[in-house]
Amino acid sequence: MDLRTLQYFVAVAEERHFGRAATRLHITQPPLSRAIKRLEADLGCLLMDRSPSGVDLTAAGAALYDEARTLLAQADQARTRVIAVSGTDTITVGTLGDTVSEAGATAAAAFRERHPGIRVRIRESDLTDPTTGLRSGLVDVAMTRGPFDTTGIMTRVLRTDPIGVVLRDDDPLARALTLALTDLAERRWFRFPDGTDALWRAYWNRGDGPVVRTVQECVHSVLWDNTVGLAPLGHELPKGLTTIPLRDMPPSPLLVAWPATKPNPLVRSFVELATG
Repeated sequence: MDLRTLQYFVAVAEERHFGRAATRLHITQPPLSRAIKRLEADLGCLLMDRSPSGVDLTAAGAALYDEARTLLAQADQARTRVIAVSGTDTITVGTLGDTVSEAGATAAAAFRERHPGIRVRIRESDLTDPTTGLRSGLVDVAMTRGPFDTTGIMTRVLRTDPIGVVLRDDDPLARALTLALTDLAERRWFRFPDGTDALWRAYWNRGDGPVVRTVQECVHSVLWDNTVGLAPLGHELPKGLTTIPLRDMPPSPLLVAWPATKPNPLVRSFVELATG
């Protein structure tokens, strides 16, 4: 048994429903069901009676529920004591554009509740550094997008988002339902400067147009210079721009990332809450 599995079990026990528990945990239902089945196999007993309307705890499940709540509370207390002893009172979170907002307010609320005395600093990076300052030590943990070189960096995927091409509303291609990259072969693309992470540039840059470094520069390049570029579908755009789905573009992962060596207790806690 690990703490994450116990958290899953407690959520199902309290919600009495796998679907509601999955929503609460910000995961899909299949991995939650698999985790509970592995826990039952590990313990060698049935913990829940399943039915179409929900679940009920067995006698063994009720006993584990009480023990699991105690263990999780003790883990939180231990984490708090370690952080206090370490003298750490601040965590710096790197963000790329609005990736912190995209990851949701739930993790932020949970982090504040768990660590009420900890200050959280947000450092927004431009688009030339997908690690948002991890490699240079400017941030402790990052909410960012892939793909990029993860040498020396640990990541967990929060979700993957389909990608579209950003066009002006008056562009003839803006009336299409979907497009392929070949439809844009003759168009000018904005691009990131030389020296930007090679994997990042290979994914997001498709041409040799004007150099951009920030989200606003990307927007203005399309609006004023009639270039095109890529963005996650659903990404909020200013008036006059639209995003058309690209059917041959692989999705982009929204990630939480942190240094592979010696993450401090606050980083471990942040990752745990963000990936829920």
